[in-house]
Amino acid sequence: MTLTEMLAIAGGVVLAGVVAHGAWSARKAGPRRADAQLEPMMDCGRQEPGLDAPALDETAVSLDATLPAVARVRKPSARIDALIDAIATLTLDAPVSGEMALSHLPGSRRAGTKPFHIEGLNAETGEWELPVPGQRYGEFQAGAQMANRNGAMNEIEYSEFVQKVQSFADGVGAFVQFPDMLDVVGRARELDHFAGDHDAQLAVILRAKSAAWTLGYVQQVAARHGFVPGSMPGRLVLASEEEGAPPILTLNFESQAALAENPQASSLRELSLSLDVPQTAEALEPFASWQEAARGLARDIEADVCDDRGQVLNLHAFASIGQDLSTLYRALASRDLAAGSLVARRLFS
Repeated sequence: MTLTEMLAIAGGVVLAGVVAHGAWSARKAGPRRADAQLEPMMDCGRQEPGLDAPALDETAVSLDATLPAVARVRKPSARIDALIDAIATLTLDAPVSGEMALSHLPGSRRAGTKPFHIEGLNAETGEWELPVPGQRYGEFQAGAQMANRNGAMNEIEYSEFVQKVQSFADGVGAFVQFPDMLDVVGRARELDHFAGDHDAQLAVILRAKSAAWTLGYVQQVAARHGFVPGSMPGRLVLASEEEGAPPILTLNFESQAALAENPQASSLRELSLSLDVPQTAEALEPFASWQEAARGLARDIEADVCDDRGQVLNLHAFASIGQDLSTLYRALASRDLAAGSLVARRLFS
């Protein structure tokens, strides 16, 4: 029995996907509105962080900074990892400029549904980086992600990756070596199988007990619990303190309400509060934050905490899920895919 099945039995909480919102019939009682003098004071400049790799610490001092460039130890890439990427190496007879590399990069860095990167080894710093003007690169590497939530890389996607990288190699005059296609596809399937058995996305429904809510009222209450506007309509997020990290929690509602000209004219009867488990480190206690937010919001907006079947959840359901999540965290860490790590965020995306 997979973790997903165990969690579903334990509490009926939605896993492997955020629950879809059903449209509830309007009642005679009008929607609850935000206090006139307490409309949500939300910082619209604070948007949901992106999923880009965190920037390197520019203040760090390298121990080999005084060595000649040719003698420096090459530093590992922050974007390409052999654990989840199929890696092609490109060798050159002589370094090429960043301008030349940029002029030959493919227009799209995707092979089907799989992202890939082409990096250059900076001849001066010894660091792998995306090509930039004004730098010179002694070699290149390209890494295509072998699996994500869209599934495992297949032969067609691998062939597209090879075609795009070969075109780049021809443009910069590099000799390229690709990994064996059958080996890559086999590894991709194994990785996808592991990820499928150890993925967990939790969601509960906050359903109005009586009166509906206006969007302004929801925003006002959510702001008290630390939620800010997300990057998409119909979404508020509890942002991580880590720069560049995905949000810890998301609070979803009907996008049409978010796009309404007058938020006070909207009428909402349910919200979805979700946690994407592999995206946040266990040490940050996201599961506890999820429970606390669910209970706090439900109390303040007078809502029931329900599963996707409309059944009210009790404390025992949360406790059972928490125990199974501990097993999931250990399994991910055993594969060097600890929740919240960059490689885990990429795989479970």
